Amino acid sequence: MENYSEYSDEELIIRYREGEQQIVDYLMEKYKNVVRSKAGRMFILGADKDDLIQEGMIGLFKAVRDYDSGRDASFYTFADLCVSRQMYTAIQAANRKKHSPLNSYISLYKNQEETDMESELIGAIQNSSERNPEEILIDRENVEAIEKIIENDLSPFERQVLELSMTGMNYQDIARLLGKDSKSTDNALNRVKTKIKKQLKEPE
Repeated sequence: MENYSEYSDEELIIRYREGEQQIVDYLMEKYKNVVRSKAGRMFILGADKDDLIQEGMIGLFKAVRDYDSGRDASFYTFADLCVSRQMYTAIQAANRKKHSPLNSYISLYKNQEETDMESELIGAIQNSSERNPEEILIDRENVEAIEKIIENDLSPFERQVLELSMTGMNYQDIARLLGKDSKSTDNALNRVKTKIKKQLKEPE
């Protein structure tokens, strides 16, 4: 097989369109670890990791098939968006009744570098064997309160933004994934933070 690593992704896509079908296999192999990494981050939203990887590879194939160098950004950026969208669509379809990912926040905290949103929420519910029963009870109450906010006080758009923020995505990436502008997405994220902070600071 030719050494495709000597060529840019964009050049390879052109050659694929000209009939070199084996380039698909090369690009799928090249980016499979990106798919696995993204599946690990999005696992928090509720889905089997192997299923997410499979969906991600479908998204990657669609990226190879649909990439347009005259319209889209780099192939990597376009592929990243396609993979994220494919995974998130699958999660929504399989998990429509469960909007809150709170039950998985602890494992996310242990396995990833925390974002601002993660820090705020996890700080309220992180369990520790050193804490007394009263503190643990308060944490449980906070979790229930946050779940009520997510279920009752957040719009569908705000829930989507929260869920994707908890995977480590920034608001620009979330905006691209959801097809929204960056400003409205950032505003939604700030509204979510304000609502949750207010609940955590006020006693029931």
